[in-house]
Amino acid sequence: IDGELASLAQRTFKKQGLKFHLSTFVESAKRKGDKCVVAIKDGDPIQCDRVLLATGRSPATSNLGLESIGLETDNRGFIPVGDDFETSVESVYAIGDCIGGAMLAHKAMEEGIVCVERMAGIKSHLNYDVIPAIVYTHPEIAAVGKTEEELKEAGVEYKKGVCPFGANGRAQTLGETEGRVKILADASNDRVLGVHIIGVRAGDLIAEAAAAMEFGASSEDIARTCHAHPTLAEALHEAALAVDGRAIHTV
Repeated sequence: IDGELASLAQRTFKKQGLKFHLSTFVESAKRKGDKCVVAIKDGDPIQCDRVLLATGRSPATSNLGLESIGLETDNRGFIPVGDDFETSVESVYAIGDCIGGAMLAHKAMEEGIVCVERMAGIKSHLNYDVIPAIVYTHPEIAAVGKTEEELKEAGVEYKKGVCPFGANGRAQTLGETEGRVKILADASNDRVLGVHIIGVRAGDLIAEAAAAMEFGASSEDIARTCHAHPTLAEALHEAALAVDGRAIHTV
């Protein structure tokens, strides 16, 4: 997640009463009566009602019988595939979480479509640079494309436009003014390189950003597109204007 949005998310969640224990090693979690006790290395134990374990995802390929057809996985359990999703075994194809990349349902679905279309001789394509991702917290967090950190590391000069939801009329009427929209555009040609949103219905709003990036849109293209009022999507419009210093509702 883009660093600026991650920091904003943490501040927001702290306001909601969440406590963060970062750089903390969990040694165990045990039930004690009707409570759970989480043992922390070099720290006081945490007593709670529920424990949610979310340590990432791994491919479920160990019990598929792959060895019976001579198909091997890599050292992390992923199935290597070529450009057409064909494995090392002829006529055996793989898509989705088991081949790595973004382990997201919508990415897997698109890979399945592209895979079968290529089997049928259709010159299909999936742009891995435009795979949106959503975190279903409250407020939601959504992103597509590059983060500021990635652009800086790659040495790409960029411009940034931001619109806080507090400046959006629809967000105000919904009572959901926490968060912002951020658009990152190439400084040389204005092409949108990344869009990052934290706020109400961010998961729905990211679709417009993904569509714009798929067609190679510039921030000016989004800024010149008429957005209905009052809508949350106007925050994207305002952020696009802000890329070039032409924001109307924010200064």
